[in-house]
Amino acid sequence: MPRPIEALIHTAALAHNLVRARQAQPDARVWAVVKANAYGHGIERAFAGLQQADGFALLDLAEAQRVRSLGWRGPILLLEGVFEPRDLELCSRLQLWHVVHNTEQVDWLAAHKTQQGHRVFLKMNSGMNRLGFRPEIYRSVWARLSALPQVDEISLMTHFSDADATRGIDHQVNTFEAITHDLGGERSLSNSAAILRHRTLPLRNDWVRAGILNYGSSPDYPEHSIEHWQLQPTMTLRASIIAIQTLQAGDTVGYGSSYTATSAQRIGIVACGYADGYPRHAGTGTPVLVDGQRTTTVGRVSMDMLAVDLGPVPHAGTGTQVTLWGQGPNGSVLGIDEVAQAAGTIGYELMCALAGRVPVVVVE
Repeated sequence: MPRPIEALIHTAALAHNLVRARQAQPDARVWAVVKANAYGHGIERAFAGLQQADGFALLDLAEAQRVRSLGWRGPILLLEGVFEPRDLELCSRLQLWHVVHNTEQVDWLAAHKTQQGHRVFLKMNSGMNRLGFRPEIYRSVWARLSALPQVDEISLMTHFSDADATRGIDHQVNTFEAITHDLGGERSLSNSAAILRHRTLPLRNDWVRAGILNYGSSPDYPEHSIEHWQLQPTMTLRASIIAIQTLQAGDTVGYGSSYTATSAQRIGIVACGYADGYPRHAGTGTPVLVDGQRTTTVGRVSMDMLAVDLGPVPHAGTGTQVTLWGQGPNGSVLGIDEVAQAAGTIGYELMCALAGRVPVVVVE
């Protein structure tokens, strides 16, 4: 039989989370962000759950081609724009909208020969200092794009650096509004954290960009959990216990003997390790579900295995199911953010790190 580990992609949870984005921003259209292969879920696997979005936002042309091949005929936005002039030919052919965030991209558009004007999203660097034009030159770039016959429509865009934190978004919103208040074009401002945390602010948001919230991770964890935001896990990683060990006081577990039993204890050895995408730095005490009951890991995670404390689950034995994150049996849930925090990282990384050797099943 195959090694007893698999990942599940929950289509209904993806659809549910997309609805939550719409409920938070009822006046906006919603981009479903599917960059990084739909945050590790797989674009093709996630598509059915996200196809009620108004558009798909992603990074590269290969991803855009995959979305088109699934039959999507609506808007697709390249979030980093094009990377060389010939990319514009494919934008024309696939009818892709694209972000413009540097002078070279404007120059390439000006030299591009096309019969069909492009829809571009002009990005302002309002404080993130990653991509975009600084406020003092933003209007001049807008004017230059407006004069190009290659450009059909210009939308205005920025990205928030602190929507998930105490600083908030006011400083960037004020900068953006001061520069763009009288410019035409639709606006796209809010990412996942702003969609949920700042939904009551009077922002003009024609398009919002729903990323991590779509995939059942809280954008501002640990301040708020997925339960607070009424999100559902969209990826489950689960495996089975393949061996049982009975420890005595003083026995150690795993490489480096980092865990020492203080009394008699049963542990289960689980068919999951860092080669499957489980975080190696998740030490003793990381939460897991054994047959839907909460317990913790003990010792170091190794390449193919990890150990869990069976004290809270005395009936567990070889073959018992272990949920590493996501949806467990009998309605149990272990949010990916909890596991990520124990490993000193974020849910995004765990989703994207799911290893290719793990079988993936789509659950309708």
